[in-house]
Amino acid sequence: MFERRTFSYKVSCKVSWIAVAAVAGLAAVVPAKAEDSVKVGLILPMTGGQASTGKQIENAIKLYMQQKGDTVAGKKVEIILKDDGAVPDKTKTAAQELIVNDKVNFIAGFGVTPAALAAAPLATQAKIPEVVMAAGTSIITERSPYIVRTSFTLAQSSTIIGDWAVKNGIKKVATLTSDYAPGNDALNFFKQNFTAGGGEVVEEVKTPLANPDFAPFLQRMKDAKPDAIFVFVPAGQGGNFMKQYAERGLDKAGIKVIGPGDVTDDDLLNNMGDAVLGTVTAHLYSAAHPSQMNKDFVAAYKKAFGNRPGFMAVSGYDGIHLIYEALKKTGGDTNGDKLIEAMKGQKWESPRGPISIDPETRDIVQNIYIRKVEKVDGELYNVEFATFEAVKDLGKTKK
Repeated sequence: MFERRTFSYKVSCKVSWIAVAAVAGLAAVVPAKAEDSVKVGLILPMTGGQASTGKQIENAIKLYMQQKGDTVAGKKVEIILKDDGAVPDKTKTAAQELIVNDKVNFIAGFGVTPAALAAAPLATQAKIPEVVMAAGTSIITERSPYIVRTSFTLAQSSTIIGDWAVKNGIKKVATLTSDYAPGNDALNFFKQNFTAGGGEVVEEVKTPLANPDFAPFLQRMKDAKPDAIFVFVPAGQGGNFMKQYAERGLDKAGIKVIGPGDVTDDDLLNNMGDAVLGTVTAHLYSAAHPSQMNKDFVAAYKKAFGNRPGFMAVSGYDGIHLIYEALKKTGGDTNGDKLIEAMKGQKWESPRGPISIDPETRDIVQNIYIRKVEKVDGELYNVEFATFEAVKDLGKTKK
């Protein structure tokens, strides 16, 4: 029923419901430190509405291990993948199984914020690193001293697109955001900067996270006659949003789309049609990023998996890199406290550009790029035209 793959991957999509009582005993069953292997429990949504997130991260980790090998600091790295479908209860159970039964040394992945938060107390009790490769709410790293993030926060991009909009002639905006923590972060940080610059929010809509129908909300947006719509939907939903945006004629009404870059994820962008042309977003990564490292990364990813990588792929690629570098620094020691200390302050060149781990917050510091959707050689790309360097999580720096 459940496939188990080779290539340094043990895959178990089965989630058995182990007793909640096991949680209390986690501190007493810190993962065994096998001398010859390191186990990474990868918890991702491989099915359901966020499946594209899970697939991108899994693919990127496979690519990294193909390129760098599956041995680090003298130990073989084993990936054990569990599908949580982005359902927090399943995330918690998967994390329990990985820690108690599989005795993993890391838990990683986490496609949405509720999943990352569900695992946080388990990472604390077991004293093992939780490497967040997707979820983007600011508070996540504050929920456990063992959490480190290689993806992004919504504050990093939403503040910047708010400033850009008001400085570039956009005065009236309607907002459409998914009704959960990252959507609230995106909305609040955008509004904070946009209104401070003199902009006005004329309509505000929150949509359900699961299987949203955007059409009725888009009609309200059209009727409000804004200059632009600020949009945050999680990776995987941007294609459906842009389809309904075009069907409702908002593009022909001259209503622009702006937002953090989740809505124009490279993974789906090429299938969105010409209605998406001109969309301006602020984000951490584009497949069109002009560095040689990124060109090589995109070429290798396309060759291996048949499509271009998006920002979730690069977050997974950097997540496994951080795990490798921490193990190198500890000489293969898998003590959780030593690994977290080894991760703090790490700096490296990523396909997205220079990044580092803030030693105080354990959150990622990275460039944020302003991009515009354009056609390049017949394909749609997010073409970068401005760079904000070394952006920290504004959700923490303003506290």
